[in-house]
Amino acid sequence: MTAVDLEAWSAGLEELHQRIARRFARAEPRERVLAYVRGLLAGLERKNGWTLAEFAGQISPDGMQRLVRNTIWDADTVRDDLRQYVAEHLGAPEAVLIADDTGFLKKGVRSAGVQRQYSGTAGRTENCQIGVFLAYASARGRALIDRELYLPASWTDDRARCRQAGIPDHVPFATKHQLVVAMLTRAIESGVPFRWFTADEAYGQAKSLRFWLEQRDVFHVLATRRNDTVVSMALREERVDELIAALPPQAWRRRSCGQGAHGPRVYAWARAPIRPLRAAGRGHWVLARRSLTDPDEVAYYVCYAPARTTLEELLKVAGARWAIEECFQAAKGEAGLDHYQVRTYTGWYRHITLSMLAHAYLAVTAARAKGAGQPPVPTLHQTIMISSR
Repeated sequence: MTAVDLEAWSAGLEELHQRIARRFARAEPRERVLAYVRGLLAGLERKNGWTLAEFAGQISPDGMQRLVRNTIWDADTVRDDLRQYVAEHLGAPEAVLIADDTGFLKKGVRSAGVQRQYSGTAGRTENCQIGVFLAYASARGRALIDRELYLPASWTDDRARCRQAGIPDHVPFATKHQLVVAMLTRAIESGVPFRWFTADEAYGQAKSLRFWLEQRDVFHVLATRRNDTVVSMALREERVDELIAALPPQAWRRRSCGQGAHGPRVYAWARAPIRPLRAAGRGHWVLARRSLTDPDEVAYYVCYAPARTTLEELLKVAGARWAIEECFQAAKGEAGLDHYQVRTYTGWYRHITLSMLAHAYLAVTAARAKGAGQPPVPTLHQTIMISSR
């Protein structure tokens, strides 16, 4: 990397820091948050208070720990800055918003929201916290733009326990679907440009979420269970797998829904129209994706979009859901999303937000390099190693 590249990297990070600096009233935390984000972007094996402090040349982790625990600042306003930053640099009218959750394995019972619960990250029930996230994906790049900590009823029913973990009394129990609605509402009200919303079956099977999206005319492709029911063209409740099974063989098309780790993700796809057209010209379909090697392996989706939407458009949105998995992997691997050592409600939101900010910077920097026809952007760790030679 040349000195010019290193200067451009640093200048871009300074630019992002200036965007959020107004959220910190005092100079000390204003400067420390830049050091915190720099540390998150560094090639450290673990990114906690001690390692971030050492990376910043500090002899004690106290300052870094104060930043996420006690210093006065609002993580939600920084989140708003992050969302706007992503919209400005990666925004496109055809973009997709994607919701999903990820687990953070924890020991003990004191961390806000922790309990034994199913974690898709681990693939089993574990003692963990669950974060629900909203990602933004366009042809320019992808990044996480919002987050909520899921609080099980075992927590919200015990306000004394909540207070010990710093959870305000006004925070009620909310399902994961309700947390997604809150994040979508913020994205819509802030003017984030997008055309589609997608999520896996844990969210797609929630009829209340589908109704909310349709009432707000949010086009969506949501995975669902094979035994889910929809209102068919015959105006009766029917199972989605039965509607697809009734389609003729010629209804299936072999198509790719995007690039995977081993090349194009090719499946057989088909759709069945459901419910009569609305006056606004909106259509509803059940979409199916069938494995080419195992015909019994079929995934189902419930779709809502303009009546002229093609099969190719719907399957591309279905395939876009994997972008949030890539965001989780990158944010955990490159920006310390799961490296925190905080137990409080406020501490979780602060670290997660700053990690999302660091990951968004990587995404925006990569998009800029791609637009300029430059090679892939190195990590901050690589720039430091090069500049120190």
